[in-house]
Parts: sequence; C-alpha cells; structure tokens
Amino acid sequence: MVADMRSGAVAGIEGYEVCVEIDIARGLPSLTIVGMPDAAVRESRERVTAALRNNGFRLPGQRITVNLAPAGVRKEGAAFDLPIAAGILLASGQARCPDPRRLMLAGELALDGRLKPVRGLLPILCHAVETGFSTAVVPEGNGAEAALAGGIRIACCADLREALGVLAGAQPRGPAPAAPGGGPDPGDGLDYAQVFGQEAAKRALQVAAAGGHHVLMSGPPGAGKTMLARRLPTILPPLGDDELLECAKILSVTGRLGAAASLRSRPFRSPHHSASDAGLVGGGRSALPGEITLAHNGVLFLDELTEFRRNVLETLRQPLEEGQIVIARAHAVSRYPARFQLLAAMNPCPCGGGGSTGGCRCTPREIARYRAKLSGPLLDRISIHIGVGPVDARRMEEGGAGATSECLRAGVLRAREMQHSRYRGCDTYRCNADVPLHALERFCPMEGDARRVLERAQRTLGFSARTRRSIIQVSRTIADLAGSAAIGAAHVAEAVQYRVPASLGS
Repeated sequence: MVADMRSGAVAGIEGYEVCVEIDIARGLPSLTIVGMPDAAVRESRERVTAALRNNGFRLPGQRITVNLAPAGVRKEGAAFDLPIAAGILLASGQARCPDPRRLMLAGELALDGRLKPVRGLLPILCHAVETGFSTAVVPEGNGAEAALAGGIRIACCADLREALGVLAGAQPRGPAPAAPGGGPDPGDGLDYAQVFGQEAAKRALQVAAAGGHHVLMSGPPGAGKTMLARRLPTILPPLGDDELLECAKILSVTGRLGAAASLRSRPFRSPHHSASDAGLVGGGRSALPGEITLAHNGVLFLDELTEFRRNVLETLRQPLEEGQIVIARAHAVSRYPARFQLLAAMNPCPCGGGGSTGGCRCTPREIARYRAKLSGPLLDRISIHIGVGPVDARRMEEGGAGATSECLRAGVLRAREMQHSRYRGCDTYRCNADVPLHALERFCPMEGDARRVLERAQRTLGFSARTRRSIIQVSRTIADLAGSAAIGAAHVAEAVQYRVPASLGS
C-alpha cells in the first residue's frame, strides 16, 4: 500500500516541491523516514504517532517507510508532519482523498493533533502557485501569511481531523481577509523637522534615498547622526508589490512574518556592533539569513561603525557589490537576496572630539589606527561620505523646523518616478545605484561642462574607477531631484563633494 502526498521545503527564500511517499509493507512494526531528514524531521515519528493515537486512529502494525524526494537534498523543519500523518492514513485506508497530488500540505503536529504554524510557508506556496496546485492545506496560524501567495485556494485547519476533512472533499475554511496596504506610518512619529540644523546632512540623505546610495556619516558624539539615520525611513518610497513579496518571503523563512505581512514600510535593521559575521551576513548550521538579508529592499544601519570587528565588516564587500549573499555548506548552497542601502555612522577619532569645539585629544597615530579599521575597498563602495558637525546652540534655542520629512519625501518620490520611467523594461535596475558601468552612457548622459568637472576632479583627487562610477550615479540622482534630463556641472560638483576625504573628519 502506497500513498503519494505533496509538500514543500525552502532553499534560500525560494520554495520547491517535496514528494512525501509512504509505503506500508509486511515486516516488523516500524516507522522509518529517509531522504536526508534532519533531526526535526526524524522526530516527526514521535509527533505523528502520538497525534494519530490521540485522535482515535491506529498506527498500522507493519513496516512503514516514508521517503522525502528528492532524496539528495537535506530536509529541515517540522512542516512534513501533516503530509506524513495524512499519507499513513490514506495508505492504511483510514482516510480518503480523490486526488492528493493536487494538494499541497504543510504543518507541524502537536501531540494532541492540533496544527502549529511553520516557517517558510510563503515561498512554498508561491512555488505551488507556479506549478499549478489547486489547494494548500495549512495551519490556521499561517493563514494570513498564506493569503499573500495568491492564485491558490487556502484551506486553514486547526487540527488533523479538519485537514482530513478537506482531503475528503469538505468545504475548506479560508484565511481571514488581509490588508496588504495597511500598517503604521513608516516613521512611527519620527520627522526630520525634529532635527535642528544639519540641513546639509538632510540634503545628502535625501540624495541617498532618491537614488538608493550608501552613506557614511562622520561626526562627534551628540551631533545627531543617529537621529538623522533613524528618520531615513520617513522619506523612503513605499515597497512595491514585488518588493513586498520578497520581504515577506524573507520574514517567512526566519519565522518573523506575523503581522508584518501587511506593512508597506521598508525594513530598517540596526544590529549591535558586537554582531558576528554569521549574524550579519547569515550562516550557522542551518545557513539562516542574516541582518543584510533582513534589510533587503530597506536600510542597514551600522552605528559606531569602527566598533564592528574588521573581519565582520569585510564580509559586506561582496553583498554591497552584487546584491546577494551566497552561503556554502557541505550539504547545500543557500542564496539570499541582500540589496540593501547601507547607512553607517562613526566618530572622527577615538575620543570623538575631532572637528568639535572641544578639540581632539588623540595623537595622529591613534587617529590613523582608528581609521585603519575601515578598509579602502569597503569605503570605496560607499557613495556618499558626509561630515556631521555639532549643532549651533543658538540654532537650537531659536528652533525652526528646517526641512521636514514630508518635503524631503516629495522630492524623493518625484526622483524615483523618473527612475521608474527610465529603467522600465530593465528588471535588474530599480534605482540609480543599480546601474552598472556598461549602462552609464545610456542612462546617465552628461553635458560637456559636467564631463570636464568630473575629469578635473579625477585628476585632482585620484579616485578609482568604482568611485568614478558612483559619482556619476549620484550625479544622476541629483539631476533627477532637480528634474533635469541630463547631468549638469552643478550636479557633478555636488556629487564630488560627497567623496572628498575631508568628509571623514580629516
């Protein structure tokens, strides 16, 4: 007696189909799971046995073999509990299902037969939609997440018996209606109007938000670097439908989706400087995504940048360039998206007094050692370097809002709309920071004066080819903010200012 059920698993943030085959044959009573199961999958034997017994079903007193195909890929998690239990009941004649191959089943079984939510369900259901499955039987705790997949009938079940009813043809209970466009305000009450002064820094962050550029802020403690950084989400454009689905898949894989499935605000991640390389880029025994993947389509804020271990920071170089991270393990290779916007802040020297009225107590050797914590190749990948000086006390007493988030965001949205029109049909380009070297001439036309300013700056400052590319990209964004079709000399001059070494506090 053989039953053939369908379930799924996740590689990176993409789902794939897993065929759960159950064979009941003569032999000593046993339940064996094959197909490279991990510890959680092997423990399904105990959960399934208890759930069947506590719901009045009998476990066949024969040799039961469960095969998870493809057998050469490691299977992880407890999502196979439900298809294994249902397959055993179908193979032993205790349940019926007209066409089990058109049903996708996933869910963890409690010992009393209740269905518990599982991680990574959304990527599995997205794959099920692409491959033509008609119905997905899932725990009711995953209902809101499952509804994001679209294109497939969702059967939310509270326990094993309800799931068996759906298999037999009973009317399924769908998920509660979701509101993908809802959620709180991205800034949660934050506004750039709350930051006195720092208009130059606000302008630089507007340029960064409009073009998706990486930013490094350098300034003494108390100058407002963290305040400026935490208000960046208030001027970023909302997530598009494709971006929202990507972020939801990442949260699903890490088990953090929950109510965040309805948010349109971009991710903002701020790991502590004690984070390990695995915590930042991903890894561990199960090769789970790290902070850079959780920040995909959003912002990764690294406060006190020089306090991070150098080997941790160096792991950012490839993701910053390629927009993804590849984690290789002996049994599998996991690819995670990591197209984030890096926003970093640091003091100009160990004592933090460099550039402030209090003066600096550090020796030149101490300052050189402090800045050597950041490698040249990493700094070269950051397009905008800005100095954030102390706020004038008179300005704070006088008040005055200055640039507000609403005003800055309006300019960002106009610039992003120009980029959306410019890159229509180019799936890999979403903003100016994504434009590669070979496409600069096509998408970033420069006036004659602008080219001369750029060439003079390169001769004077001696910056690299990568820096030249980023200056052109930032110039394109500044031109978009000005509503200009071509890059002018003033746009290039402003972009060059963001790469002057003095911006690091020297």
